[in-house]
Amino acid sequence: MDNMIRLRKLARAATVLTTPLAPEDILALFNPVFSARQLRGVVTKVVPETADSATIHFRPGRGWKAHKAGQWARIGVELDGVRHWRSYSLSAPAGQDPAITVSDVGAVSGVLVRNTKPGDVLFLAPPQGDFVLPEHPRPLLMLTAGSGITPVMSMIRTLVPHRPDADVVLIHSARTPQDSIFHEELSELADQFPNFRVTHWYTGERGRLDFSSAAGLGELCPDWRQRAAYACGPEGFLDDAEALWSSEAAAHKKAGPFAADPINLIIERFNTSLVGGAGHDGGLVTFEASDREIEADGNTPLLDVGEDAGILMPSGCRMGICHSCLTPLRAGHVRDLRTGEVHGEPGQLIQTCVSAAAGPVNLDI
Repeated sequence: MDNMIRLRKLARAATVLTTPLAPEDILALFNPVFSARQLRGVVTKVVPETADSATIHFRPGRGWKAHKAGQWARIGVELDGVRHWRSYSLSAPAGQDPAITVSDVGAVSGVLVRNTKPGDVLFLAPPQGDFVLPEHPRPLLMLTAGSGITPVMSMIRTLVPHRPDADVVLIHSARTPQDSIFHEELSELADQFPNFRVTHWYTGERGRLDFSSAAGLGELCPDWRQRAAYACGPEGFLDDAEALWSSEAAAHKKAGPFAADPINLIIERFNTSLVGGAGHDGGLVTFEASDREIEADGNTPLLDVGEDAGILMPSGCRMGICHSCLTPLRAGHVRDLRTGEVHGEPGQLIQTCVSAAAGPVNLDI
């Protein structure tokens, strides 16, 4: 008890000596990742991957939870005095300091790829996501396209060099070899570890990877039905894979209870298809707890409106599935960007990732 009293007195004394700054603000001058209010990370290395992508390695501060292979994290960047938040898959292996691999698409990603340098400070939110390796060893099939390789690369780096029993097949689609992220590293891993097989599919030479029939995939991976499958990439790529697996599941069900175990597919989607609002939609969005007012259009999810204003918004899948972004609506109406439906009752919990302003809106955040 005496020690606690002494610590409180020291804290009060420190506050007096450092006013108007808090003691943690003084500590942050010496350690850029120290903050009692906001998780941060300092950039340690930037590695170019392709002409328009780079991997940014960073050392997180206190409060970071070690990531699992395949997870993602929200990264905050200040542009023109406004903090913008975006979600990026973590490409570093589990157990090591994190890294994100970013393609130059959009304002925030473009700044990260072009301007980030060692010593820069990133704002962070803890890693999350269920697109992770299975608990028990089993043969794996990885289907990726474009930047969809990023979370899968974390899985490969975690599993292949460290598990002699790893049995992994990767089929990666890119436009050209020059556009293929991690191309050299993947080829080196395949040469070094016989149980890791890679097929590079270049759409500029061979056209789009065909999932319309089981035969096409069977040519690339004959035993694909016996493997746990992971897929990540553009919407069309994932829709085709999902359709093939659904067709196989239906055939399995029709075969009866004595058929082989059903195959499974785990998908990571970066976005979802949203419909725009009518021209008269949009309005002033008031974030009451944050004391911010932002004029929003009828096409931008309220989650993005808040993040672009520097507000730390709850989020998860960002496509209306996980409900992590549920926020109380204090007043006004919102449009569901998936269906176009306008709704709103005071106190209703709305999904900010798929809801846009349909007139003035007040949120309890």
